[in-house]
Amino acid sequence: MGIFFIILAAIAFVAFLAWFLYTKSARRCPICALKKIAIPRKITIDTSDFADYAAPLDKPVMGWSSWNTFAQTINEDLILETAEAMKASGLADIGYCYVNIDDCWQSSLRDINGRLQTDFTTFPSGMPALIEKINALGLKVGLYTSNGTLTCEDLPASLGREDSDAASLAEWGAEFFKYDFCHNHLDSGIAPPIEYLEFSQKGEKPFACITPDDVQYSGMGKTVKEKKLKSGKAMGFLSYGSGKAAFTLTAPASGEYIVTVGYRKRKVSKPPYLLIKTDSDYCEVLFPKARAFTPFGRVQAVIKLQQGENRIELSNPIVNRSDAAFLQYARMGKALQKATEGKKPIVFSICEWGFNRPYFWGAKAGNMWRTTPDIRATWSSILHIYAHNVRLWEYASQGHFNDPDMLEVGNGMLTDEENKSHFSLWCMMAAPLVLGNDIRAFVNAEGTPNTSNRTLQIVSNKALVDIDGDSLAKPAKRIKKGTVDILARPLENGDVAVCFFNKRGGTKKAAFDLKQLLKDDYFGLQQVTAFDSQELWTGDRLSGDTLTVSVPKHGVKVFQVHCQK
Repeated sequence: MGIFFIILAAIAFVAFLAWFLYTKSARRCPICALKKIAIPRKITIDTSDFADYAAPLDKPVMGWSSWNTFAQTINEDLILETAEAMKASGLADIGYCYVNIDDCWQSSLRDINGRLQTDFTTFPSGMPALIEKINALGLKVGLYTSNGTLTCEDLPASLGREDSDAASLAEWGAEFFKYDFCHNHLDSGIAPPIEYLEFSQKGEKPFACITPDDVQYSGMGKTVKEKKLKSGKAMGFLSYGSGKAAFTLTAPASGEYIVTVGYRKRKVSKPPYLLIKTDSDYCEVLFPKARAFTPFGRVQAVIKLQQGENRIELSNPIVNRSDAAFLQYARMGKALQKATEGKKPIVFSICEWGFNRPYFWGAKAGNMWRTTPDIRATWSSILHIYAHNVRLWEYASQGHFNDPDMLEVGNGMLTDEENKSHFSLWCMMAAPLVLGNDIRAFVNAEGTPNTSNRTLQIVSNKALVDIDGDSLAKPAKRIKKGTVDILARPLENGDVAVCFFNKRGGTKKAAFDLKQLLKDDYFGLQQVTAFDSQELWTGDRLSGDTLTVSVPKHGVKVFQVHCQK
């Protein structure tokens, strides 16, 4: 009997939540409210309608970032010295070409037009001048803001200013952009009751007005009574992916159009949101949260239409946080692509810490996406990040990469074996190789490479760098999990990279029969008859079908296996 009352109470509680969400969400169905409670954070939006982010990236980014060592204590002299060290140390010659300036490069003051400005004291020459100097060294510059109202260090960020800030980055000549997640405010799944939509060319009177009776509804979408509106009707039940409203509009010419949305204001916890899609474009309509003296409001957005008939669809597809995060990062991606037309493309790094499973949608918004929270220069942090990221091999592809965060090689109290393992694992997983240490230590006083520097030796392992940037862009797949993990990665020339990783203490012995790879289509080795292997840290060569190794504590053995057919 007690269990019965517990079940009854649980049902009543869920019903209450559904009712509460319904009353708070502008004509939303109770069933959709229940969905919102139950659906996990995996994206629910069909991203196939969105094009991939187009900036070319033939291999994972290689370079340096200011944050891990210098945090907020950066200035233009430090950045320029680092760029010169990247060149003098030989790092640039093996692919490290991005000098990424993290948080604190910008002033707290935007200019009179609302544009970002470089800190006037620490970067007195201005960002365009610094970028020009670094470009003259044959290197590229990356910049940073956050997908929020402020950056992580409480400086101006880009949420709501995407077009303006993307234009600044493009005009200055930046070629990499890290977009963080601090002070973020995700858009709401609530769509307001819509009374009409007017379409006009800029500076012209509207040529079309769409009312609730002019559209076709699907899902839960339908016309609803709204007595406080002039027409007494509205397009409703579009919230949280519950319904859609669609119609056909004939445009007199191809180009940008102003769409004016008339809607009923309601008291809601978050500002309403609306997505307007055509066959070739989409725009987002962001409504204010404020409620004025009258119940009626209007907002405007810009959308591209093709000459002739255009099918237009209205919805709010945001069901959960992943949906909202995707749309916000795709918004900035769209702004970057628009700003770089006719200019240098910008590699877009999505840094929302993996909370909203960006590997499901990252390729539609940018080039690379953080899969985890921030890395630290500790073995436990590296091990935790590896354990999560290694499972995501199937989501990376050419031009789009999982990002387990910057390298901590040479930082903290990591041992030599841990530094080698950290670097090797990132290369096996096709991760960006972004150094986070003071690379000025890689150069002697007379300007020659400090070849005795152990950190430089590790990050300059050309064989592993080549595996990281292999043009096949297929990350390693973990083929055995245990005290010693075994990873394998197919390479474009028909070889395969095999890594033994000892996660625990003490030297461990391990063996692997390479013929097992023939059974997995991921490696494409079905016609192979013999193997010849070389260990990429020692240069030792092994022949035969079985690799037998002794792996030191927290260490790796990495082989490039030549497969004979």
